[in-house]
Amino acid sequence: MDKKICIVTGASGGIGIKIVRKFIEEDYFVIMADLDAAKMSFAAAANGLNEDSYRICPLDITKEETVRDTLAGLHSEYGRFDVLINAAGVCGQYSKTIEYSFDNFRKIYEVNVFGTFLMMKYVLPYMTEQKEGAIVNFGSVSGMRGYPYEIGYGSSKWAVIGMSENVASEYGGEGIRCNSVSPGWVDTPMMKKTIDNYQKIDDPQKCVSYGSIRRAARPEEIADAVYYLCSQQASFINGTNLTVDGGMIIQ
Repeated sequence: MDKKICIVTGASGGIGIKIVRKFIEEDYFVIMADLDAAKMSFAAAANGLNEDSYRICPLDITKEETVRDTLAGLHSEYGRFDVLINAAGVCGQYSKTIEYSFDNFRKIYEVNVFGTFLMMKYVLPYMTEQKEGAIVNFGSVSGMRGYPYEIGYGSSKWAVIGMSENVASEYGGEGIRCNSVSPGWVDTPMMKKTIDNYQKIDDPQKCVSYGSIRRAARPEEIADAVYYLCSQQASFINGTNLTVDGGMIIQ
């Protein structure tokens, strides 16, 4: 294949599918990775994607052997991995710390932290062989401030931002750049779920701040930021956490 290869996890999600579309528009072939093949097919069709421009790859990123073997098979077929976007993530159930179940906390870490780690661990060997590659992981403003009711989600995103810096430090000299993107509120089903959760605990108005732009981001705006970090225009950006929050963090 003469196109560059991009892997996107969480590909059927509100942000993930817009990332898929953005990279296809920029002439990449995209491997869509997520748990549910039917959801990925529906999202791709709803976004008008050409079937020749992507491949659907059902994948549980929390299972090490599955991640390792799936990536090995894909690499045998396509020969290279140019970009990895770890967009898969879950927010879990929101509550105060003493009411936060360990099962909830653990599930968040399995996807957000361990899944991101496993994808990097098993993509990096192929990128080091190539002596080039770009990785973008998903942090969050929740990983930059201690917001209430999300000790699991918020701390998991702190971990992702930290892991991104670790990889950037280790592999920058081998032609591989690793950065993270930290959105604020984004107009997706996950945002609605979060606000619904908050309503069971507290007044959502106390917890939802859009920042100085005074609106939630469109998923396409996050996709644009992700693509920028993988482009030649960002060739000297490594180990950065790009905040894309409409000014939320400065309020």
